[in-house]
Amino acid sequence: MFTHHVGNRLLLLAGLLFAGAVASSAPAVSYGPSVQVPPAPLREFRGAWVASVGNINWPSKPGLSTATQKAELLALLDHAVRLRLNAIIFQVRPSCDALYDSRLEPWSEYITGTMGQRPQPFYDPLEFAIAEAHRRGLELHAWFNPYRARYRSAISPISTSHISKTRPQLVRTYGQHLWLDPGEPAVRDYSLAVVLDVVRRYDIDGVHFDDYFYPYPEKDASGAPMDFPDSTSWRKYGGKSGLSREDWRRENVNTFIQRAYASVHGIKPRVKFGLSPFGIWHSGNPAPIRGLDAYDQLYADARKWLVNGWLDYCAPQLYWPIAPRETSFTTLLDWWLAQNPTGRHVWPGLNSAKVGTPGWNPSEIVNQIQFIRSRERTPGQIHWSMGSLASGDHGLGALLAQQCYAQPALVPACPWLGASHPGKPTVSLSDASAGSPRLTFKPAPGERVARWVLQAKSRDRWTTQIVAGASTSATLGDPPPEVVAVTPIDRFGNPGPAVVLERRN
Repeated sequence: MFTHHVGNRLLLLAGLLFAGAVASSAPAVSYGPSVQVPPAPLREFRGAWVASVGNINWPSKPGLSTATQKAELLALLDHAVRLRLNAIIFQVRPSCDALYDSRLEPWSEYITGTMGQRPQPFYDPLEFAIAEAHRRGLELHAWFNPYRARYRSAISPISTSHISKTRPQLVRTYGQHLWLDPGEPAVRDYSLAVVLDVVRRYDIDGVHFDDYFYPYPEKDASGAPMDFPDSTSWRKYGGKSGLSREDWRRENVNTFIQRAYASVHGIKPRVKFGLSPFGIWHSGNPAPIRGLDAYDQLYADARKWLVNGWLDYCAPQLYWPIAPRETSFTTLLDWWLAQNPTGRHVWPGLNSAKVGTPGWNPSEIVNQIQFIRSRERTPGQIHWSMGSLASGDHGLGALLAQQCYAQPALVPACPWLGASHPGKPTVSLSDASAGSPRLTFKPAPGERVARWVLQAKSRDRWTTQIVAGASTSATLGDPPPEVVAVTPIDRFGNPGPAVVLERRN
């Protein structure tokens, strides 16, 4: 078994890099510099959403003890590691509330059962999630709902610090929801301030918005479609814009997305900005696609955001099988890929939660991943949701681990965010006459490494392990490999020079 070490804590990971039993007694071995070049590691974004709204994924119900909440989250993260995922999309703002210690919004009811009540004993769920994800080599993207202010299934009394109480002029009632009005400039300022507060204070790897912009259409008691109640903001701002009401609504969202992208990178260039729009941009694009129209009904012009490069990754929710002609996964993915002149990442959302229902076998998700890989040089996908992978039902997780994710993968780099590369690390390998040699590695002076790629060659076969940047050493198995290589990866996903050592005896 290969082991790697994080500070004083020993992590044992089964089935990983330098497999082999540790010998109780072995002759000393030595290594020296090598000119061999290890193969480039796989690059693929492998993410899963962890939804807090309605306690869908985590915590499993409100009011759990701090210890139980932590244990549940650690179980999800550990399962992500077993599946060889590399990113978690963690919902931190479901409805103008917070799953972190916010100075701007009240604590979410999904934590304690009461909006505005902090966990007892106190801990910060986002801070905890980031630390534990990074300890496991996972990226943590903070997922925000920019406009939803009150979810229909919410049961807790609204806190006096909630925006519907402190600034009710910005909030609209729409069906069973409360919604921030995207037509109010103060709403854009407010939601952006919430996002940037997290970017400044937390060590997140990404900011993530999903498909909620203007709300999904609702019907009144008679069954007639309801229009969003933005007459006040339309009179104040829309009528002066020279745009139709529909174009004005779209421009309100466009302005917010463009500002969010620039502002996030203005604070921390390494933090990725990702969006997960509804999978059909505009019904009929391309023919024969038909379905809910995000352009006309949610006023979300996600194609424009992708074309203009106002995001680092686009994860359209392609929640349909491959076969149906009017909502074909493959047809839609090819269309989205064709709308990408700036070369941003396109990592679609997959409806893994559907597996086990009629028409959805585990092989459907496997086939979708294979199709993504056939189309993209830097492939990726995000599973809805982590709960569907962790439950064990229908065998999807096991199939992914065996067929799609048998080898570890690095998150693809975003070269437009940062072109620098980490320096050459310091690597040493001890002689061990009474056991296996130990590989020790540390970053170049003054640098921080996000991941280490550890590779070993035995009998002309290379194996790869990706470990957290806090890792400091690894113990080789018996017999020790012929060649070992250590490559640092920075927070932008860029590699530094590999240190390659070859066995001399």
